[in-house]
This record gives sequence, C-alpha cells and structure tokens, in this order.
Amino acid sequence: MAATDLNVNGRMESVTVNDPDTPLLYVLRNELGLRGPRFGCGLGQCGACTVLIDGEAARSCVTPLSSVGASKVVTLEGLGSDANRHPLQQAFIDEQAVQCGYCINGMIMQSAALLRRKAKPSDLEIKQELANNLCRCGTHLRIVRAVRRAAGR
Repeated sequence: MAATDLNVNGRMESVTVNDPDTPLLYVLRNELGLRGPRFGCGLGQCGACTVLIDGEAARSCVTPLSSVGASKVVTLEGLGSDANRHPLQQAFIDEQAVQCGYCINGMIMQSAALLRRKAKPSDLEIKQELANNLCRCGTHLRIVRAVRRAAGR
C-alpha cells in the first residue's frame, strides 16, 4: 500500500492505494466520494470520466494515479457549486442540455478546457472538441447551445 497526496478541487487529499497505477477515476469516486466523474467505458473513449488536470481535459479512467503527481485535479464538484455555479453549469441548466445526464460531466469538463483555451469558440470548434464525448440521448444541439451561452454568444 502506498499513501499519495493529491490536490483535488483546491484541497490536499491523502489517499492510500494498493497499486500506484490505480486509475484516477477509482480514487476520485471510491476513496474521495466524488460523483462528478463517471465510469462509462473504462477505455477513455466515451468521456464520462473527464476531469481537468492542470486545466487540461483528461480521461480519469485511463490516467494512472502515479502520473498525477503534484498536478491540480478539478472535478465537476470543484468547477462550481449549487450556490456559485460555473457559467457552463448554469448554461447547461438554462439550455436544458441534460436528458439522462450520464455524459454531462464529461461534456462540461471538456467544454471547460476548451473555454480556457479559447473564450469564444465557433460552433465547429465546439463540435470538434466534443466529438469524442458520447451522448446516447442525442442532446448534442442543446449541448452546443449551452457552450455558446457560457462563452457569452
């Protein structure tokens, strides 16, 4: 067993894992009780597990804990709160972009990384950014509108 310190949502957390290559997703959900990142495919292909690592979108199901080091990890819970929502969270609510909600963590976190890089992305850029995030309910048009709204356009 190895103890590891993680910076998650602005707080230092200490976790103990049997294998340092345990996927970050399992540590976030099972050890820290965070429910934003979801297990979808376990292969990094669907995006449900997306978190930000030093501001960049990362698939936590295929990110070994040992690779995180001193990086800052942000989950959906750290992006905003009920009392102080991130503009993307509010925009997804306003645009009713959620149907079943399973993909939304990944959609919001991937979009947050995009808006961090480019404040006013085009529709094409939004679609390209989210192309590898799967939504089986088909709310893609509402999701694009939500990202546009959060970008202030």
